[in-house]
Amino acid sequence: MTKPSLPELLHAAVAAVGGTERPGQVAMAEAVAEAIDDGSHLLVQAGTGTGKSLGYLVPALAHGERVVVATATLALQRQLVERDLPRTVESLHPLLRRRPEFAMLKGRSNYLCLHRLHEGVPQDEEEGLFDQFEAAAPTSRLGQDLLRLRDWSDETETGDRDDLTPGVSDRAWSQVSVSSRECLGATKCAYGAECFAESARERAKLAEVVVTNHALLAIDAIEGAPVLPQHEVLIVDEAHELVSRVTGVATGELTPGQVNRAVRRAAKLVDEKAADQLQTAAEGFERLMELALPGRLEEIPEDLGYALMALRDACRTVISAIGSTRDKSVQDEDAVRKQALASVESVHDVAERITNGSEWDVVWYERHDRFGASLRVAPMSVSGLLREKLFTDRSVVLTSATLKLGGDFNGVGASLGLGAEGTEDDDLPHWKGVDVGSPFDYPRQGILYVAKHLARPARDGDRADMLDELTELIQAAGGRTLGLFSSMRAAQLAAEELRSRIPEFPILLQGEETLGELIKNFAADPKTCLFGTLSLWQGVDVPGPSCQLVVMDKIPFPRPDDPLMSARQKAVEEAGGNGFMAVAATHAALLMAQGAGRLVRASGDRGVVAVLDQRLATARYGSYLKASLPDFWYTTDRNQVRKSLAAIDAAARRTEAEAEAGSPEQTGAQ
Repeated sequence: MTKPSLPELLHAAVAAVGGTERPGQVAMAEAVAEAIDDGSHLLVQAGTGTGKSLGYLVPALAHGERVVVATATLALQRQLVERDLPRTVESLHPLLRRRPEFAMLKGRSNYLCLHRLHEGVPQDEEEGLFDQFEAAAPTSRLGQDLLRLRDWSDETETGDRDDLTPGVSDRAWSQVSVSSRECLGATKCAYGAECFAESARERAKLAEVVVTNHALLAIDAIEGAPVLPQHEVLIVDEAHELVSRVTGVATGELTPGQVNRAVRRAAKLVDEKAADQLQTAAEGFERLMELALPGRLEEIPEDLGYALMALRDACRTVISAIGSTRDKSVQDEDAVRKQALASVESVHDVAERITNGSEWDVVWYERHDRFGASLRVAPMSVSGLLREKLFTDRSVVLTSATLKLGGDFNGVGASLGLGAEGTEDDDLPHWKGVDVGSPFDYPRQGILYVAKHLARPARDGDRADMLDELTELIQAAGGRTLGLFSSMRAAQLAAEELRSRIPEFPILLQGEETLGELIKNFAADPKTCLFGTLSLWQGVDVPGPSCQLVVMDKIPFPRPDDPLMSARQKAVEEAGGNGFMAVAATHAALLMAQGAGRLVRASGDRGVVAVLDQRLATARYGSYLKASLPDFWYTTDRNQVRKSLAAIDAAARRTEAEAEAGSPEQTGAQ
């Protein structure tokens, strides 16, 4: 029997999910197949609506080697495992003559821990364990969550937190889950044979396709203890998020609360001398943190250096002591010891890392209104780490709707540890970038409007003219507005002001309700507007007339006092590059491309992306940022935009009125 061709396979898969084959999807599948066949690397930009999941799944399944697919969002993981993979595998089975297995794998703390559930949680203040179900009042929110978790544990097959609906609070989940450091290990645990996390790992070992998240991929790469099974192909979807997720995993933090928790957990398991040494070091660290001012520490101050060395040494002593003592009076001592060790080791590791002082690390203090001060350390760049750990032993395909910034892939490529495209250097991974376009007609479906007449925004300055402009735009659009703000403060001020100015248009504000609830309510009522910050720039998918105006209050450059971004910028400048363009402008371009992508989500969508920051039209870097956005029709004419918005609103109202008029007849016809 002849081997089925890629177009045949793609056609069968698209038909199975009820989709439409698109030229961009075919081009993507061919590029992915080529990269997998010759073991090379590919960056592929595929616009919203391309059907990129099938564009990589079909060639990956056809190849027959083990594939890991890593995504950034829970929504896409679920879509792959619950919809795309089952249908694709089924549709390809007659052609491939095999039915590839697939599985989802996450970090251990995402799974219910049966030991914690049945034996209780190690308690900080006293010996042994306490029963969290006894401790929480059954009428309290925590008590209700815990009772629901206990019932759910009898019926769930996966133990995966994301399969529990509705979900529970982080506080409740922490009572029934463990980190990988706290886990007793399957061989030592009385529940090892039934463990949900271990079952997920076993399923992943047998699967041809393993779906995971960026964070687990980063842990697998950084910590050197493999969590993911061996694989020949790695596909990173939502790849524009990868660098920030890896940076997050590689960032260490120390807070007085965390250190004191480690002291309490270890106190009962070591001799008095070791416990006192750790207690004294913790008190010294806490005194310093009370005086900490936010900002980068280019050099570690002498007093902080001494405090961290005292912590590191005290943690070492405790770790050795916990390893060599046993106390039969402590109930379920293994679990108590494991949790104490995990706490002390995490303090030790961060204290040692900052004390060692790598030139590649950035160290800074942060202050939070609710949680007080923290000391943080993060890598200046993760590009070297990614180049070494990700691109050496496998073919890697990275895909997203936004990988091409300023007209090429080199900015994103550099952040991933890749040289410029086409560079012939044996020390650098070989790769190519492919833009397969979008099925949408951006110049006809959308307008990019820059409010050139507004005053240049000053940091934390009064922007009365911007609020006037925003009010008029929302009125012209009839609501239907997603407001993307560069800070939570700006979003709150705008929501407060506009709620009193135009009460006929309800304004939802991020933080006042869960994100899912906000998006659902925004989509349900066309007159409603939704204002918010970072997660809205990337996480909103509302096709249709409820979102016909996307407003950005200003270009989302990183804050000048962001320690990590400013350190990265300075490092580029010291190496002779343009730090502003390499770091700040790239960061802004990526967010703006994501934000602008919220407007057109389907072929019938129409609308305006309005940037209320004149710098996009007047500054030298404006052309770089505009080249990163979809190819909308461009204008700075405020009257033209108001007319266009009013026309789009009128057309949407007509459609809504026709739908309402038609619904009683349809009901009668039934």
